[in-house]
Amino acid sequence: MTEKSTEKPASKAKTRKATAPKKAVAAEATPKVAPAPVAKATRKTAPKAKTAPKAAPVEAPVTPKPAAQSAPSPATPASEPPPESTFDSEQMKALEDLSINLAKAAITAQTALASAVLKQPDFNGTPNGDPFQVAPAMTSVMTSLAQNPEKVIEAQTDLMTGYMSLWAEMTRRSLGVESETDTMPKDKRFSDPRWQQNLVFDMMRKSYLLSSTWLNNLVSSVEDVDPLHKRRAEFFTKLVTDAFSPSNFLMSNPAALDTLLTSKGESLVKGMQKFADDLARGDGKLKISQADYAHFKVGENVATTPGKVVWRGPLFELLQYNPTTDEVRETPLLIFPPWINKYYILDLQSKNSLIKWLTDQGFSVFVVSWVNPDADLKDVTFEDYMFGGIYKAVSLVREQTGSSKVNTVGYCIGGTLLGVALAHMAAKGDDSVSSATFFTAQHDFSEAGDLLLFTNEAWLKELERQMDAAGGVLPGAAMADTFNALRANDLVWSFFVNNYLMGKDLTAFDLLCWNADQTRMPKALHMYYLRKFYHENALSQGKLTIAGVPIDLKNVKIPVFEQSGREDHIAPPGSVFKSARLFGGPVTFVMAGSGHIAGVVNPPAAQKYQHWINELSNARGLPETLEAWQKDAVEHKGSWWDYWAKWLHDKSGPMVPARDPSKGKFKPDMDAPGSYVLVKS
Repeated sequence: MTEKSTEKPASKAKTRKATAPKKAVAAEATPKVAPAPVAKATRKTAPKAKTAPKAAPVEAPVTPKPAAQSAPSPATPASEPPPESTFDSEQMKALEDLSINLAKAAITAQTALASAVLKQPDFNGTPNGDPFQVAPAMTSVMTSLAQNPEKVIEAQTDLMTGYMSLWAEMTRRSLGVESETDTMPKDKRFSDPRWQQNLVFDMMRKSYLLSSTWLNNLVSSVEDVDPLHKRRAEFFTKLVTDAFSPSNFLMSNPAALDTLLTSKGESLVKGMQKFADDLARGDGKLKISQADYAHFKVGENVATTPGKVVWRGPLFELLQYNPTTDEVRETPLLIFPPWINKYYILDLQSKNSLIKWLTDQGFSVFVVSWVNPDADLKDVTFEDYMFGGIYKAVSLVREQTGSSKVNTVGYCIGGTLLGVALAHMAAKGDDSVSSATFFTAQHDFSEAGDLLLFTNEAWLKELERQMDAAGGVLPGAAMADTFNALRANDLVWSFFVNNYLMGKDLTAFDLLCWNADQTRMPKALHMYYLRKFYHENALSQGKLTIAGVPIDLKNVKIPVFEQSGREDHIAPPGSVFKSARLFGGPVTFVMAGSGHIAGVVNPPAAQKYQHWINELSNARGLPETLEAWQKDAVEHKGSWWDYWAKWLHDKSGPMVPARDPSKGKFKPDMDAPGSYVLVKS
């Protein structure tokens, strides 16, 4: 650079001596050889060089420094090649595409949000600002902690110790010393290896897990507050800490960022379009898609087990399924699913249909398909569902088959209703039901799942307000939102990340498609159920009266089979176990692996999960606690269906010729799955 810089002043001096008398010529020649007078000059400043000849009489030599910093004249080829560009043409095109797609994504999101704001309802009244009573619960917890400073100090010490260890680990990693083990708890939100491979993201992950675990444990450590207040504080603290996970934000999620760059921003464009579609689908309220809903159609590739609608009434359709064996058990099986969902959770695809499996085992299977109620049914009551549902369906099955007895199944809330009906039948001397099976059903609600948090009086009043605004029914979306909140990481945030941040295509998952196919709830029925069972726990306390008859489950002497799910968050196994102990007859209790749905819908062919059986308690009666039952329980691999089928065969009488739904007392109205299940909310 020094040699090139010194050549230019020399050339300039020589030119001036030869042309000084002819200023016009000098004026033309100077711009061609002289460097620009200002370092890093741009094209806009180049014309100033034309005034340089006016200073020609003073032939001060141009110093090397400005020449070294100056840009070559546009008219003269550069004496030094310009520096090469950082990006090649392909990279520049990628950056342009990324920029354009980021703009598209932003515009899509802004448009969707603006549209959603305009669709928000205007409330005439002021809704309760804290219907879940979070503030009183948190106040109780904070007051307790303030009164026990040693617990707070201990927790803070543990937190600082954890951070000191984390900082030391990160320092070692920055020096190239890798950690041998990861002491943080396993969390599927951070299962992508990029969370650990990159030092910055690993620090985010571990800092979040350290802090969130500390906060949740601190709230859980409180002992001297109302148990329901503590539980409510724990639930909502976890909701908040889950929401602030770094995995939920684009700029702190390495997998989402990598997808963004790899796709040149197209992933975010797709994600924001999905976001806009979900806002539109929820009519201004975000309704996160959990599966490819268009893939499954009821009656076409789900709910396809052949059968007939043999009776239709105002509350339900009665489905009878075609036999698949030459002979069937004499006593028919009648299933009452929850009216809070549609029945075909028990008849998804042929590979996982409990209904088809039961017909293959030689049972005559009937199912109640509850109506999806509208405002016309807002005043139907719990008693209406008991008499017009349980009693009526049992009577119809007996007429259709000519059998004097019926075996029954109640799933979830359908099991709660069935249990009440059985106690009422026992009090009235009705012995038409010979056995009862309950799938994850509760009758004692003292240890009910997290839904118990949504049943305080303030929330119940807010719920009534919502139902009145909707014409006397609870929209199906409201129940879906509640259930999703109970498992926010699995049913909300995982889809938020995959759908919106990463723009992934939705999968075709039959169970999640069913989960999104919600039903409405009539106000009178739903409020009675929430108040009497969840809020007051009246049934287990002997304080429930139906049609003037006190309801006591100890009067139910028929054999009972109780199934629970180990990970069930709606009907926890402890709650189901306490419910099983309320019955007065022999009870067989089984605990299945997984939760409220997968624990039930688990065909033997899938060879998934496990189940536990305690033959000692089956023979002698249930012990006082679930923990005592578990001590002698034996784990078995796979589904519990075969064990239940053996129990059911023993309660179903001899084999008789198979029953054709078309040849019973009632003339079939249409093929299964019927019409009620097709009504959308």
